[in-house]
Amino acid sequence: MEEKNIQPVMAQELETSSFRLISTLGLAGFFSGLVLVGAFLFTRPIIAANRAQALQEAIFKVLPGCASFRTIELREGRLVMVEEGAPEPREGEEVRRIYAGYNDKGKLIGFAITGEEPGYQDLIVAIFGYNPRKEVVVGFEVLESKETPGLGDKIMKDPAFLSNFRALAVEPPVKVVPKGEKKKDNEIEAITGATISSKAVGRLLEKSLIEWRPLIGEYWKEYKKEGD
Repeated sequence: MEEKNIQPVMAQELETSSFRLISTLGLAGFFSGLVLVGAFLFTRPIIAANRAQALQEAIFKVLPGCASFRTIELREGRLVMVEEGAPEPREGEEVRRIYAGYNDKGKLIGFAITGEEPGYQDLIVAIFGYNPRKEVVVGFEVLESKETPGLGDKIMKDPAFLSNFRALAVEPPVKVVPKGEKKKDNEIEAITGATISSKAVGRLLEKSLIEWRPLIGEYWKEYKKEGD
């Protein structure tokens, strides 16, 4: 009789042990999830603020002589100035924006345009300055990149490469050429060993210019008519 009662007892103990294990794992997963969600909610506004700060600093870098800037939004096929103090776009709302830069006398000197393009590792997100009067790119800054350290990341810090964007003509279209072969004002001299990243920057510029140049041209005409 005693041997017959052992099996049900062992089965009950095994079931209790399994239940405790599952409960413990479930609670651990629940609290881990809470920690992750809490960390995400806590860091999200900090990350957003850091990105906004980095963007603001980049605007001044890519537009030499820029003392202030205003945000311009694409609405129904035309560029419209965003009023100061206007609320930021809601999360998930797609809004297309560029930035108008002004000198210390309040004169419009150019536009800062953001763009992105797949590189060797991941998306390259960058911003560049455009002078509509001279029709040249006047500055370039990478905002986000995961390109190969020591090679592709030179698009962010190589002085020779960045010098391509001090007065880069946009007509005819921007073209990337091998190092040492730059002969025209619309050509970008590629970085040796980082041709893919260099070409990605060229595509980024050209795609952004195709989209924004006509709109900027119309906006610039209206600005000149107003005599500002």
